Amino acid sequence: MSVTNGARSLIRTLVDAGVEVCFANPGTSEMHFVAALDGVPEMRGVLGLFEGVVTGAADGYARIAGKPAATLLHLGPGLGNGLANLHNARRAHTPIVNVVGDHATYHKQYDAPLDSDIETVARSLEGWVRRSERTKDIGADAAAAVAAAQDAPGRIATLILPADSSWGAGGERGAPVPSRGPEAVDRATVERIAKVLAGGESVALLIGGSACHEHGLRATSRITAATGVRAYAETFPARLERGAGLPAIERLGYLSEQVSQQLGGVKHVITAGARAPASFFAYPGKASNLMPDGARIHVLAEVWQDVPGALHDVAELVAAATQPVLAEAARPALPSGPLTPQNWVDVIGALLPDRAIIADEANTSGLRLPTATAGAPRHDVLTLTGGAIGFGMPVATGAAIAAPGRPVISLQSDGSALYTISALWTQARENLDVTTVLLNNRAYAILRMELLRVGAQTGGPAANQLLNLARPDLDFARIAEGMGVPATRATTAEELAEQFGRALAEPGPHLIDAMVPPLL
Repeated sequence: MSVTNGARSLIRTLVDAGVEVCFANPGTSEMHFVAALDGVPEMRGVLGLFEGVVTGAADGYARIAGKPAATLLHLGPGLGNGLANLHNARRAHTPIVNVVGDHATYHKQYDAPLDSDIETVARSLEGWVRRSERTKDIGADAAAAVAAAQDAPGRIATLILPADSSWGAGGERGAPVPSRGPEAVDRATVERIAKVLAGGESVALLIGGSACHEHGLRATSRITAATGVRAYAETFPARLERGAGLPAIERLGYLSEQVSQQLGGVKHVITAGARAPASFFAYPGKASNLMPDGARIHVLAEVWQDVPGALHDVAELVAAATQPVLAEAARPALPSGPLTPQNWVDVIGALLPDRAIIADEANTSGLRLPTATAGAPRHDVLTLTGGAIGFGMPVATGAAIAAPGRPVISLQSDGSALYTISALWTQARENLDVTTVLLNNRAYAILRMELLRVGAQTGGPAANQLLNLARPDLDFARIAEGMGVPATRATTAEELAEQFGRALAEPGPHLIDAMVPPLL
């Protein structure tokens, strides 16, 4: 069915396939897409001032909504600017549909200043890539992109749209295409894993992906309660459901020393939607492979398979009469005195509202956060899956658009915030219920730690100059206010509690500049 030009056929096809939000930072090549939005009111366009905000917001949206958003990016440099948060989304197996504008097909021969090899950049994301060079194909290509993005376990689909394809007449609405769902784990694998669990040797069960949601957590808890196996969630899960009434599954540590302690003495490691443990970085004289010496690895389910279903099937064999162990409601007492890396998390744990979504980029300041919130009301935690910082504020923005009835808490380290701080402007423009606790220690504290861990000599004045964020000190409250977000500053636990509670009670975005000293 003809729907006039290519841009309108694209947007109409996206909406028909369930894509209702487009995070955008457009340029000249994308103007016909922008103009077509008024003809398809079911598509919500959300402007980001930097492409890293756009891509991170699409990641956060899909992690909560369970379906993709679109991004609109300007040529190869626009895609490149958004690449860090697309890397995080790739590691999270997040479904995203990128629409990347390009020069008109007949203009490519002139090698204009913004011309680049978009396909090569897009293929680095290990997803789906297609160029729509004919207007009549755009609808079908868009439908294929949405389906590809949602193929289990989720991936990034990039549709490259030349300007003349977009403005050309004869666009056709594409019919939705079914995506490939998760594959069931065969019975023989389930029975083999059950035998490992019953074998009498020490076993660790590592879960990831969709196993970190309620169904997978309950099955995991049944297995641990019945067999005594140690269970850990992956270090950085895309979305971890937790809190009172759900099983509390400890996450695998970030530091190799932590992992060695957690897995010490284990003879068998079973993975369910997770990878075998490996060090985040290489360190002189330390192992990269964190599997215990002599331990065997057993794969129950890959991330593209039905991981919760496989865990349930194992639980039915080894724990048929066993119920999951659920976290009891418990909150820390509100602390008092100057803010510290240890006490600010107790404020969050004491006041965290029901059904909150936490975008966690607290980094070194948040090491005690899981303990402080374990018995809080049920909530979701979104973590830094790919390690590319500048994730927290954009992901919180997308999550708030995906779930407008839920409070979103952005726990944000100061150094990482500066990468994508313009997300605050989008939060203000869209009037999103996001409360940002900005953990201001005026340092790249994690790099101070890594300086020691890599075996470098203790930093002198020149090295330390690259690891602190002072001279001049950053005033995050004034930065936020300049972007339209009400802001306060807290130096004590009492101030943080009062300001956090007030921000949660008021609609719209807020920022609290929490002066928390660094660990190192």
